[in-house]
Formats: sequence, structure tokens, C-alpha cells
Amino acid sequence: MQPVDILIIGGGPAGVSAALWCKRLGINHLLIEKNNELGGQLAKIHNEIIDYPGLYSNNGKEMLRIFTTQLEDRQCPYLLNIEIISLNMENRTIKIKQDNELLNINFKYIILATGASQRTLGVLGEKEMMERGEVYSATADAYLFKNKTVAVVGGGDRAVEGALLLADFAERVYLIHRTRRFKAQSQYMDILMAKENITIIPDTIVTAIKGEESVTSIDVKNLLGETGTLKLDAILVRIGIKPNSELVKDLINMNQHGLIVTDHIGRTNHPYIFAIGDVCTDSRLSSITASVGQGAIVAKHISSLLTVGSQNEYHLKNAKNEIECTK
Repeated sequence: MQPVDILIIGGGPAGVSAALWCKRLGINHLLIEKNNELGGQLAKIHNEIIDYPGLYSNNGKEMLRIFTTQLEDRQCPYLLNIEIISLNMENRTIKIKQDNELLNINFKYIILATGASQRTLGVLGEKEMMERGEVYSATADAYLFKNKTVAVVGGGDRAVEGALLLADFAERVYLIHRTRRFKAQSQYMDILMAKENITIIPDTIVTAIKGEESVTSIDVKNLLGETGTLKLDAILVRIGIKPNSELVKDLINMNQHGLIVTDHIGRTNHPYIFAIGDVCTDSRLSSITASVGQGAIVAKHISSLLTVGSQNEYHLKNAKNEIECTK
């Protein structure tokens, strides 16, 4: 493939914003995305999005359609279903695979907008559960559990909100958390404590998920080492997210949680690698708005670097010509 000035990895809000700004600034760029559609975690947002200035969306998929349409209208180049085979920062080349075809792309700068993924429990039966498609949204799927028993694992806002939504339909909701300290906002906890059909199980972890065709029970263990089994119809894991930073784990600085360390304009400790969005932003501070803003900032900054580089090349070429003329 033809070389590009900027390679953007990740097609969520941050990556889309960076691509749109590259187009506006006249920068030769390419966006690559591992999934078969753009949007990152947008497709998993089932509730209304009311806090993005100037744009109201009924859900993430609606916002995704708007973003994708804008990207295509501006003719920003992007590739889907991409598997990254290797990244070589010495010669700034990436090897990718699309539909069993291997491609090499040379770039000047790379923008990591790889986002974050939901953390998993890593217990027996979880992988099989996910492969069966038993991954639910409390907002969109709560009605499926009318008069049933459900477990939610986690102690943050998302876990508590999920338990509250499910409690409006389910006969019993277990909220399981590994400690007694919940990170959820106090107003959510007050409502939670008033719900008679929610049972809070603190200081407890899930050790296995059972069921061959569907979830039928889970095994749990508390801090004292006591074990037990809970019969239920579904389990929703809400234990936070992890940044998708594995690609560059040996190339740039990260904190203890795997977040890429950047400055206010997305610079990492590597001169040719920038990062934006959830891959470098604390989950407590992340938002669609923040990611989009970071995409604009980093594209503008790299544009200035490319401009200076072009000017230096121009002056160097003129200097060489002058030297040749004086010989």
C-alpha cells in the first residue's frame, strides 16, 4: 500500500475524530479497525446519549451511523476487519491482514485510538457463556428476565445501575462484589438498599459459571474461604474496563493499569507514537466528548510537525542547490 503520514489504529469516536481532522487539514492518513464496523463501544450503548453537545442520539448505534456517514461523506480512508500482525517502529512499518491478504503500510506517525474492553472474570465457564451469546445489556435486555433470577458482579456505577434496572423485572437480583466498599455514587446506593428483591453479597468472588446450553448456576467463595452455589438464569459481569494497549506494551510507558501515559496533547514517550481516547484516559474521566476532543488536538499537533518537517526539507533542498551552484 501507499505510505501515509498518519496511521490511526481504532475506529471509535477518538479515531473517527482524528480521521476527520486529518482530512480537514489535508493530511494523508488511514484508519484501520479490527472489527467489521466502526464505533468501538458505541454499538454497546443502549441508553440515550444526551450529553454530547449539539447531537442527541437515542442510543450508541444511532450515533455510530451519524459518525460513519460523516466519515464517508468526507471520504476519509479506512479499512475494517484488520488483524495487526506486527508493528516495527524502527522503520515505521505495520504489517496487517485483511481477508487473508497481507499488507505492509509505511507511516510517519501513529495514533493509537484502540479504546478499552470489558474486563472478564477469567473463570471456568465464562468463555463458553460468551460464545453462546449470553452477554446482556441491563438497559436493553432487562425484560428478558421477568420473574427470573440474575446476578450482577461489580461495585461501580454500571454494576449498581444494572442491578436496579434488572430489579424492575427479575424476581431476585444478586449483586456480588469482592469487597464491602462500593465505588458507585451514593444516590445509587441509597436506591439499591431500598430494593427488597436485590441481595447484596459483599467480600465474595465468582469462581465458576455453570450450564451447558445456558447459565444455570454460579459457584462463589467469600473471604473466609467459604464456598457456595447460586442457582440463576444469567450473570452480568460489570467489573470495569481494561485499555487495549497490548500492541505497544514494550514500546512506550504505561501505568500500573495498562493505560498509556500521555501529555495534554496525546504525546507518549516515543516521538512517533500518540494515543487518544480510552486507551490512555482513566475510565472515571472518559467520555465520547473527551475522546472526540483528543482526536482533534492530536491531529492538529501532528499537522504542525509535518508542516515543520516539510519546511525543513524544503530549506535543506534549497541549501543543497545553492551549494551546487557555487561550485
